[in-house]
Amino acid sequence: MDGMILVTGATGNVGRQVVHQLIAAGHSVRALTRNPGTARLPQAAQVVKGGLETIDQCLEGVESVFLMWPFHTAEAAPAVVSAVARRARRVVLLSSGAVRDQPDSLVGRSHRELEQRVEESGLAWTMLWPSTFAANALWWADQVRAGDVVRGAFGALPMAMLHESDIAAVAVRALTSGGHEGARYELTGPEVLTQAEQVRILGRALGRPLRWQELTREEERRRLLADDGFPDAFVDELLDGYARMLGGPPPALTSTVEEVTGRPPRTFAQWAADHAADFR
Repeated sequence: MDGMILVTGATGNVGRQVVHQLIAAGHSVRALTRNPGTARLPQAAQVVKGGLETIDQCLEGVESVFLMWPFHTAEAAPAVVSAVARRARRVVLLSSGAVRDQPDSLVGRSHRELEQRVEESGLAWTMLWPSTFAANALWWADQVRAGDVVRGAFGALPMAMLHESDIAAVAVRALTSGGHEGARYELTGPEVLTQAEQVRILGRALGRPLRWQELTREEERRRLLADDGFPDAFVDELLDGYARMLGGPPPALTSTVEEVTGRPPRTFAQWAADHAADFR
């Protein structure tokens, strides 16, 4: 399908991949970012400065929108979704698996409210429900640079790690081809790995004997609160979610990535190889 595609969160882990994959396929892309000067996006993309609060200014001539929600509240959803619905025809929403798995959590509640706004908007919509982002492992980068031990709580927590390139590939199909309207795509990687196993796989990609050191929940809470790069307001939400996940059944794997894109999802080992430079 032709027409301009607006990508929000265009320099994030997923948004950057959406922009690159759309440009590679020959589509017209407008990329929304707060810092165009440091965006490092393909030259063919039309990079515009702004955030969701200024999205109405970026929608002229836009046919479809990739919408990434960066907030832990849906307070801004009515204005943002209404602006998109006035100009565009379709939206692909990067929602959250918490809508299904942890509906009472902050993330689950906010994304469900956002989804409801989209459903009622009149837009043709597709929802993406990703499992755990493989890119969450980047939280360990400072520890890995400092030594061969990664410290954290819930090392036995199993996760279906999902490469951002696979999330983007599904989004691109939904943005550029028919048959995806009204779909909720549950996306997972191809394997379930504990956090401790992820650290060992990352070590192999780096050629180092990385190992996990278990912390108590309170020790991990103090560590995260002391981390200037981690939002304090999300610390307890994260740890509560991990505790619930550990007490529940292991995550189920889906074949959705392959069904939509025609290729199997990438492994965490592939993600680690792709991102090895980020840990050096």
